[in-house]
Amino acid sequence: MLTFQRLSGPSLNQYIDELAQLRMRVFRDFPYLYDGDTHYEARYLQTYIEAPNSVIVLAFDGNKIVGASTGLPLRHETDEVTQPFINAGYNLDDIFYCGESVLLPEYRGQGAGVAFFDHREEHAKNLEGIKYACFCGVQRPDDHPSRPADYQPLDQFWRNRGYEKRPELATHFSWKEIGEQEESLKPMTFWMKSLL
Repeated sequence: MLTFQRLSGPSLNQYIDELAQLRMRVFRDFPYLYDGDTHYEARYLQTYIEAPNSVIVLAFDGNKIVGASTGLPLRHETDEVTQPFINAGYNLDDIFYCGESVLLPEYRGQGAGVAFFDHREEHAKNLEGIKYACFCGVQRPDDHPSRPADYQPLDQFWRNRGYEKRPELATHFSWKEIGEQEESLKPMTFWMKSLL
């Protein structure tokens, strides 16, 4: 049975290596196809340790980390994340950004996805001024050559959590995909819900 722990700040340092390996393993699969780098991952995760009011939710099987989910106030995110909201006239102080959720395949279907959203939203609701939660997902064509035959998009799961796809809030993230020689831009679309 999975257990969950919500952590912030320096208490996360002890888990950096484990989290980096977990992220690289899960994001290697479709739709991200991420050709990961441990040094980049360590730097990326440091953002969540240093940013005020950030959170990482860890999923454990016994003492083993099998999943993780990140979040922080939107204003502490990079320009790629914040600029679409600025352009659309949002106040960044109103929004909590749910980063990524990663879970080893053999633990899926046991409620971790719901728990990850519940924990992050509960954390966000305890922060002054937060009115919305958002996250973004990569946009891949239905005929992508690396799309597995049994791939199930998470759109319905996200709708069931109360999120609405917002195509006008779009951006691009850059990462090195399996088979690429260098990083390239990938289209991303945001989803949002009210926390009020």
